[in-house]
Amino acid sequence: MMNSKPSWQVGLAVLLCAVAMATMPMLATEATAPMSRGTTSLVIGLIALSGVASFAMFTGIASAALLFVGAHGAAWLLIAGVAGNEGMARLPYFLLLAAAWLLAWRCVAVLSAVRPVSKQARTLIRLLIPAIFGAWILIIWEAVTRGAGIPFILLPPPSAIAARIGASLPTLAADVRQTIFKAVLFGYVAGCASGFVVAILADRVPFLRRGLLPIGNMVSALPIIGVAPIMVIWFGFEWQSKAAVVIIMTFFPMLVNTVAGLAASGHMERDLMRTYASNYWQTLFKLRLPAAAPFIFNALKINSTLALIGAIVAEFFGTPIVGMGFRISTEIGRMNVDMVWAEIAVAALAGSVFYGVVALIERATTFWHPSVRGGRA
Repeated sequence: MMNSKPSWQVGLAVLLCAVAMATMPMLATEATAPMSRGTTSLVIGLIALSGVASFAMFTGIASAALLFVGAHGAAWLLIAGVAGNEGMARLPYFLLLAAAWLLAWRCVAVLSAVRPVSKQARTLIRLLIPAIFGAWILIIWEAVTRGAGIPFILLPPPSAIAARIGASLPTLAADVRQTIFKAVLFGYVAGCASGFVVAILADRVPFLRRGLLPIGNMVSALPIIGVAPIMVIWFGFEWQSKAAVVIIMTFFPMLVNTVAGLAASGHMERDLMRTYASNYWQTLFKLRLPAAAPFIFNALKINSTLALIGAIVAEFFGTPIVGMGFRISTEIGRMNVDMVWAEIAVAALAGSVFYGVVALIERATTFWHPSVRGGRA
């Protein structure tokens, strides 16, 4: 099938390949350093062939597959060619890297326009697009740090961070167990549950609503670095003090969002419930809480990231010799930057999984809501 729409990404990628070829003789032998001329020619050919072929001949899945192979194959050859010769890359190296990235950009654009019939194919494409985007953040990070010779202490490449994670699994597991499975989970559940209960009370008692919400706005603005040392003094150096910080951070977002959600139901719906002789609690459980569900889940998603941040920061101010915050503060003092990035990567992964689980629960329980139905369309 012919491609009727021109692609500026592919055209620019081919142009960058041409510029890279033109600059090689000017830079003599250093132009392809540290790669051989054969490897450079292979990269140029792979980018040009996949780009021109997808631009001229194919659309849809075939075009995306061709772009995917060309972009990632070229990136792999570039990174493999610079390994062991960090800091020796020249202009053609970065031009070819940019060309490969443009092909990946075009690949994602093509996938975004595909409308498969089966639900499984739609789910696969919906997961593949952010996966490609995230992979290219790591690819560019790896290629630039190695090609430009960025000092390891400033920014280690992802491959070094992955190697550190693989070599430090027991230590990372102990830190995750201390920080996430103790402080974060307990504080998250206690903070969200207490915020929800107090929101119901504030909705029931106008005096509490008028008094608590302004205080909640004030407390939510308190800096973590000011609260964490106080919690350590009150509750000790173990995980309980970190859980207390998490409770403070998650309580008021849940309170404010739940109160706003309880007011989201319309007057007509409430009048209809009154005509059915419904009391407060019947109206609450059958009308107002279902209407407030998106607000409540919004608070749960916000708190899923706030809880992890609060626990890690609280560990900077006193903790046993285990924990993600303790490890970050200790290893940065020893200049073990790869270990610091390993902890950051594990924390980011844990936070993403936590957020994703809450989002999946939201989609399963609020499938009737227009926002969820619209997202599935």
